[in-house]
Amino acid sequence: MSSIISSFQKLYRKCLSCPAQGDLGRRYECSVCGQEVIYCGNCFDDGKNKPTKKHKYYHPMKAIYNRATFDLYFCGEELINGEAPQSFKCAFCGEMGFGTEELQMHVLTKHSDHPDADDLMEIFKQMNKVKKGQDKSEPEEETDAPAKAENESTEIRCQEKSRGGLSYEVILAEPAPNVAVPKRPVTPGKNVSVEEIEQKLKAAEERRISLEAKKMAEISTKLAKVEEATRKKDEITNEFITQTKEQLETKMESVVEKREAIISDMKEKLKIHAQEIEKTRETLEQQKANEQKAIEEKLKIAQSLRDENIKKMLDRLKEHNTIKIAEIKTQNDQLESQKLEEKARIIENKLFTAEQNREKELQKKIEKVQKLERRAELVRQNKAQTQDMDGQQNAIASSG
Repeated sequence: MSSIISSFQKLYRKCLSCPAQGDLGRRYECSVCGQEVIYCGNCFDDGKNKPTKKHKYYHPMKAIYNRATFDLYFCGEELINGEAPQSFKCAFCGEMGFGTEELQMHVLTKHSDHPDADDLMEIFKQMNKVKKGQDKSEPEEETDAPAKAENESTEIRCQEKSRGGLSYEVILAEPAPNVAVPKRPVTPGKNVSVEEIEQKLKAAEERRISLEAKKMAEISTKLAKVEEATRKKDEITNEFITQTKEQLETKMESVVEKREAIISDMKEKLKIHAQEIEKTRETLEQQKANEQKAIEEKLKIAQSLRDENIKKMLDRLKEHNTIKIAEIKTQNDQLESQKLEEKARIIENKLFTAEQNREKELQKKIEKVQKLERRAELVRQNKAQTQDMDGQQNAIASSG
């Protein structure tokens, strides 16, 4: 149960900048803060590595790949001291493509005068101490039986970093400080014979050959270990492939069986459904035929009743027309006589009013003529008076 929880904790990772979580493929993890500060590759490339009170901007952010992304980016390139190539980026100048030791040397040579260089170097020291402590304390799967660093000068360790992937770590032993240095032989005198020189040269040649053989044996053992590790890796990979293939084949067989069972069940259901549809169709056709016959009979009965009603209505209309026409004629005659009487009365009224108006006009004209005659009479009288007065004046004038 604890192993399941630990594997889940390893796999469940979340980027601090985006919703990506789980197996991020390529991620960047702070070497100081650990899994508290993790960014996916895209967010780190976009410069979203935000410093906090605990996480400083110069903390080394280590690039970690799963097997698929490692093969994609580096095309089978080997790990360097258990790290992927180009794992770190310099926080001071932004230069990329460093391992742990390379980044440490880069900071020492180019950024030693930087104000945060001392803090970064202290972090490197802590990282180296932690790495050495892990190398001494943590047991790992090795290619051969467990070998101790005291007995062997070099170790090649194999550890499964992800499912189906292996990482190799070559650990070089530190130089032994307490090895006895061979004493330098006493320089021989000048009286050395040729045979002694040849024997010494022969012994030196034999020692050289034995040393070369020893070195070749060590190299062959190392290569054998590497080959054994690769063989084990291939065996594990092939076993995983075969198991996965078998599981997939069993799953496919079960899926195919289930699919065929579902298809056969669906076919049976569709067959039953088609039979039910056929039965309902036949019953509907029978009902349709029966209803059509009933409708035709009803239409015949309705047609005969309609014809009878039409005949009765025509007879009634004929009788009604003769009576109605006579009534209408009498009513029309009465209306015509009333109209004629009304017109005659209107004309008489108009004639009476016209006569009265004519008499009034005549009376007005007569009055006007009488007025004119009176005025003419007055004018004649005035004229006569003026003539009489003129005659009298003339008479008086003649007598005077």
